[in-house]
Amino acid sequence: MSLGEVIRKYRKELNMTQEEMAEKLGVTPPAVNKWEKGVSMPDIMLLAPIARLLGITLETLLSFKEELTDDEIKKIVCEIDSRFKNKTFEEAFEDLKSYIEEYPNCLRLKWNLALIMDCRYVLNNNDNEIYEKFIKKQFEDVINGDDLSLKIKAAESLFNFYIRKQMYKEAENCLDYFSIENPERKRKQAFIYSKTGRKYEAFKEYEEIILSSYQILSLVFNSMYIMSIENNDFEKARFYVEKQCQSAKFFDMGRYNEIASRLDLAVAEKDEEATINIMEKLIEYAGELRNFCKSPLYEHIEFKDVDEDFSEMIKSSLIKFFENEYEFSFLKENKKWHEIIDRNKK
Repeated sequence: MSLGEVIRKYRKELNMTQEEMAEKLGVTPPAVNKWEKGVSMPDIMLLAPIARLLGITLETLLSFKEELTDDEIKKIVCEIDSRFKNKTFEEAFEDLKSYIEEYPNCLRLKWNLALIMDCRYVLNNNDNEIYEKFIKKQFEDVINGDDLSLKIKAAESLFNFYIRKQMYKEAENCLDYFSIENPERKRKQAFIYSKTGRKYEAFKEYEEIILSSYQILSLVFNSMYIMSIENNDFEKARFYVEKQCQSAKFFDMGRYNEIASRLDLAVAEKDEEATINIMEKLIEYAGELRNFCKSPLYEHIEFKDVDEDFSEMIKSSLIKFFENEYEFSFLKENKKWHEIIDRNKK
């Protein structure tokens, strides 16, 4: 930010108009307007009065260099961390504070330094309200900034700060900065539920994370399987299929899901025996497709009821799929294939 942007920022924080500021400084409103637009600079003799009027230090007012490079930030962070190791906590804190005062609007630096101070504060078993208020304010400043990625990181840091203080209501408010789809938000919410007497809700959140994790894993393994098939790497394809089967078993998804992923590979390899075997088992286990809903692993999730003829619908869909002569052309002369289809169509 420029000097004018610094003036505008702190003037607005005080809900002060340009006219009011001009009157207090003995200048004209157009002069203040020009400062804030960067058209002109205030007289050097006005710098101290401007800082006092805005309630900031002269150093803050003159902090033109707000953004630092990653290397510059890393250098400062390493320097402050070293001072926490080699100086008293109070001395290191003063050094840290001076950097934040020098670059008050460099949010990346502010978050990194606040994070270091928070870690050192915990490691030293400190109990000082002044330090805690300072740490909290830095995280809040970053949250109130415009950088979305830093906002989320600061929200995470502030969440951990409140959890450590057992301030669960305040910690829960930090979750507003996390996306609804973010599994970390659900995990943190579940933790707060568990600590505030809402055990049922905690289990439900955790179980939804588990179910979602399986769904994501299954899609990932399937995508990797497809890429392997496209590369004619059947060994790697079998590896991913087995991982998909194992994950279905691990997540209690039932026998149908444990073997379903093997069908594509058997067809791709034109393995008649394996394909027939898997076809028969899928038809047999069709009624168990939703058995995972009964697993203790998901007992707090409220699943929608399905029609009583759901099992027959699945079987019917499977038979129609198995009848596809293009997909299963390599089985055209296989008597057992025809028998399976004819037997289950009746």
